[in-house]
Amino acid sequence: MAKKTRKQQQGGTPATVALTAAGAPFTVHSYDHDPSHPSYGEEAAEAMGVSPDRVFKTLVADVDGALTVAVVPVAGQLDLKALAAAVGGKRATMADPALAERTTGYVRGGISPLGQRKKLPTVLDASASAHTTICVSAGRRGLEVELAPEDLRKLTDAVLAPVGRPG
Repeated sequence: MAKKTRKQQQGGTPATVALTAAGAPFTVHSYDHDPSHPSYGEEAAEAMGVSPDRVFKTLVADVDGALTVAVVPVAGQLDLKALAAAVGGKRATMADPALAERTTGYVRGGISPLGQRKKLPTVLDASASAHTTICVSAGRRGLEVELAPEDLRKLTDAVLAPVGRPG
């Protein structure tokens, strides 16, 4: 078990600690998570009053046997075929949720593309570049970070590709 830093002990998450360490500007948004809400991402958009095309969900997929992160708008869905192509793979399926949680160090509904326990290849949907800022999970249900898409891309070494499709 990794030792928690002083910031984490004071309520920070690995995602916010990573952003702070990188010197990237970001804003934290928190809201009361409703466990009965059918969609974590849509709940975040509603609670923050932000358009669902600016709130991005973090999904973990298995591409040819390798876990890969996809960051797509909550208003749509992940195109698994496009994700596989974006990382030079042939076939993608959604990863087992328990494996995704163990590998990233986050719980489902709170998986952040930042500060993961094991850094995974990441693909950011190309639609992110149409926005000045986007919101992604800060590593806990009910907590989001808003940042520039280019900062997210750089910090995660993400490939920018059209991997989302309308819901």
